[in-house]
Amino acid sequence: MIFDTHAHYDDEAFEEDREEILGKLPEVGVKAVVNAGASLASTKAAIRLAETHDFLYAMAGVHPSETGELNEENFGRLRTALAHPKVVAMGEVGLDYHWPEPDREIQKKWFVRQIALAKEADMPLAVHSRDAAFDTLDIIRAEAAGRPGIIHCFSYGAEMAREYLNLGYYIGIGGVLTFKNAKKLKEVAAYAPLSRIVLETDCPYLAPEPHRGRRNSSLYLPCVVKELARIKQVTEEEVERVTFANAVEVYRLGGVYG
Repeated sequence: MIFDTHAHYDDEAFEEDREEILGKLPEVGVKAVVNAGASLASTKAAIRLAETHDFLYAMAGVHPSETGELNEENFGRLRTALAHPKVVAMGEVGLDYHWPEPDREIQKKWFVRQIALAKEADMPLAVHSRDAAFDTLDIIRAEAAGRPGIIHCFSYGAEMAREYLNLGYYIGIGGVLTFKNAKKLKEVAAYAPLSRIVLETDCPYLAPEPHRGRRNSSLYLPCVVKELARIKQVTEEEVERVTFANAVEVYRLGGVYG
């Protein structure tokens, strides 16, 4: 069984064939998917989608690139969303310095506020960090050490992976692992214990080889399983079994998949 811990099926890229794709997932062994919130609107859409499929779950959160939309008046919507029975995490939240906007201080403010909300609701975190390695780590250390969570779409080296593993976080690995030039992530995959790795797609983005450049979906996760099994020198069945159990643990779904 495969657990896709981070997807975006509410994205407009799936408008024409969303239900067709979701219907095919059992054919490749995908038994559970968590759809991430990236804005207030997408959080609402993720919850609506999760309500219509037993195997779909949702996160509530605002991506760092969308934090400009947050204010004291609308922040309460996230608190309400976290109370929904199909919401299993606060995410995706974090820092993204790849683009100049929103301002870094705005991103930091709402990252800290969303961490506080996750604590209040006793929810795990799904953390986005792009070109912001040390600021993300500093905030996690100060505000969320020991809180269950995943460093989504991990993009740093083994030394940074060690820091997050020591803080109790899981490493989210997806299609990039299959890229020929993904030396750093392959090193992280070799370094991190399988018991601390979860699988993800971040679809519609980051499709694995041999589908690179196309729209991604959970249908392609067996490609990631195969590469991770090669790196860890275990069977694909072992990768599926352990990473599925890891996802169930972090999202507290033992009552469903125990």
